[in-house]
Amino acid sequence: MAKDDKKGKAPKAKTIRVSKKDAYAVTKDGKIERKKKHCPKCGPGVFLANHEDRLACGRCGYTEFAKKK
Repeated sequence: MAKDDKKGKAPKAKTIRVSKKDAYAVTKDGKIERKKKHCPKCGPGVFLANHEDRLACGRCGYTEFAKKK
């Protein structure tokens, strides 16, 4: 084997942690407003994750693809 060949694990992708407090906003009236869309199959309380080209539910696998422009 050549000396240039590297063995080992591939580098891991960095994960971005999102907290529940980022999914809600408080209006001036003091009411709580949801920022993210909820899953139509699972119901309110289960939010869809935002990806580059789609919205996806982590619980049931429901996916909405973004419209191509």
